[in-house]
Order: sequence, then structure tokens, then C-alpha cells
Amino acid sequence: MAGHSKWANIRHRKGAQDAKRGKIFTKIAKEITVAAKLGGEDPDGNPRLRTAIIKARSASMPKDNIDRAIKRGVGGQDDADYTEKTYEGYGPAGVAVMVECLTDNINRTVSEVRHAFTRSGGNLGTDGSVAWMFHKKGTIVYAKENVEDPDKLFEVALEEGAEDVKDEDDVVEITCAPDDFVNLKEALDKLEIETAHAEVGLVPENYSSVDAEKGEKLQRLIDTLEDHDDVQNVYHNGQIEG
Repeated sequence: MAGHSKWANIRHRKGAQDAKRGKIFTKIAKEITVAAKLGGEDPDGNPRLRTAIIKARSASMPKDNIDRAIKRGVGGQDDADYTEKTYEGYGPAGVAVMVECLTDNINRTVSEVRHAFTRSGGNLGTDGSVAWMFHKKGTIVYAKENVEDPDKLFEVALEEGAEDVKDEDDVVEITCAPDDFVNLKEALDKLEIETAHAEVGLVPENYSSVDAEKGEKLQRLIDTLEDHDDVQNVYHNGQIEG
């Protein structure tokens, strides 16, 4: 992965995410419910559900919440007809932004996402306008203070399909192909190291430096989008300085 670490952007907004844990749980529960509805309740036969459950556990989502979300999907309790849609646009300083949504009203969602971009001084783009800058990757992050044997972690990660292992500041960041994510995570779990972050998501090919002033505007855009009930994930290639 070229450029700046993905974890730098995750960490930049992690404090805000911790403060919105309930909303994060709601979004993950929606993904679990949709995955169960589409592919069944058995994670072993439903890769999308397994990936969503790993993300839920990484976010410290209670098991009861996970189980209820699965039951809603397979038990017919959730009759919403969700559409998956990814919007692309440019934020402050021309930063590329990808917005993944699950919505039961696509007209409402596109209108409100467009408004968020416009209000920040950016603009919503057309399909394909920035998607080429991103690749789907699995990312697993550990706080370095929790890694007692770094060599063992590196060894297992590379043996189990990791594409890259980065020793970055106070974290170890591991990336892999999406298809290898579940097996890699399960192999690493045997080392019994607490996970700081784990998901399959979009990683930019390169990062664009953003000064503090534009960085504040960019962060407001990201926060506004992440607060929206229809938005599941937001990814960008801005590296905020300071």
C-alpha cells in the first residue's frame, strides 16, 4: 500500500467514534441483518456475515446485539428493502471521498449526501470519478503495547496471507486481500492479542496532504456523513497535518 497508513486516518477520528458508539453499533447491526437476510444465519457459509461479525467484535459490540441483528435478518422482523449504493465526491482541498450507504429511500439519501458535500465546499461526483483511487483491502490493527512477540505476529500474518505488515509508530497494521481477511483474522486470533481495529474496507492508493484549516472542514464533512443513518462507511485519501 503506497502512501500514508490507513490507520492514521482511523486513529484521527477514533475519539469521535468512541463518543458515538451507539450509532456505530446500529450501523454494524444493519450490515449484519442485511448479510443474514441475503445469505443466511450460518457465518461459515456466509462470508459477508462472518466479515460483519468480525467488525462488530472489533468494535466491542455485545454478543446479544449481534445475535439479535442476525435473528432480525433471518426471522423476517426487518422488512425494509435496503439498496446498497456508494457515492463518490471531492471534499475540501480536492480530497477524494467514498461514501457507502444502505438505504430504504435512495432519493432522500443522495439529496442529503450531496448537501453535505456542498456545505463543506466540496461536490458530489459521478460514478467512477474517484473510485479508481481506492482498493478494497482487509485491515487488522494492533496496539504495539499489546504485542508481546512481534516476530511471531509478523510470521503468522505472512504465512496466513497478509500482503503487508507495517510497524507504524505505536501500532502494527496488517493488510490483506478481502478474500483472505476472515482466515487471516481467525489465525491471528489464536495469538490472543487484543485487536484495535479490523474490517474490510476501501484503502486509497495514495494520500493527499491537507493543512489544518482545510482539515477541519474535511473532518466536519466526514463527521456529518458518518452521523447520517443511511451511511455505513466513509473513506477518504486526506492526510490531515497537525
